[in-house]
Amino acid sequence: MEDIVLFGAGGHTKVLIDIIEKMGRHQIIGIYDDRSELFGTNYFGYPVIGPIRSNYAVKRGIIGIGDNDSRAAVSRAILQQSPEFKFIRAIHPSASIGRDVTIEAGTVVMAGAVINPGTTIGSHCIVNTMASVDHDCRVDEFASVGPGSHLGGNVHVKARSFVGIGATVIHQITIGSDSVIGAGATVLHDISNNVIAIGSPAKPMRTREANEKFL
Repeated sequence: MEDIVLFGAGGHTKVLIDIIEKMGRHQIIGIYDDRSELFGTNYFGYPVIGPIRSNYAVKRGIIGIGDNDSRAAVSRAILQQSPEFKFIRAIHPSASIGRDVTIEAGTVVMAGAVINPGTTIGSHCIVNTMASVDHDCRVDEFASVGPGSHLGGNVHVKARSFVGIGATVIHQITIGSDSVIGAGATVLHDISNNVIAIGSPAKPMRTREANEKFL
């Protein structure tokens, strides 16, 4: 089993730990987190060994942070600290992955997710519990597809955007970068960059500020 480290000690990390344990391919040796009060403690059974910018004990791992912008910032910090660091994928054994699917490094695919043929999932994405991504979709880096949400065929979700819990995006839709689709929304038309869109059909509610939290 290959030694790895995790980054972030939050709720998303608990899910990630569960996936990695079920995969049975990696041994978690510790977690890096910037909250000094956690140093030297155990989080979900694993030691918190120091801040995110550290002299990493091993050079392979994955980021356990649910917020897209924060995950992007931590990825940059890790590679600035250690340019040779390599990120792994974490795919729950119960996920269904179709033919000709590409899943880039750092991405997490959770329990019950379905990714259909011809789809590309970029680096450091999250395909959450029971989400479905249909054929020939493209989900760009640091984007996330929320629990129980559904992307029709040929959907393009651009970088750092978030499709909320239970949302539905019909086929051939593009969701711009840094946008948020609200929980339960139905997306029938393209969504531009940097907006929050809600409702059924989904309509832009307002502009989304840079690095604004979406959860």
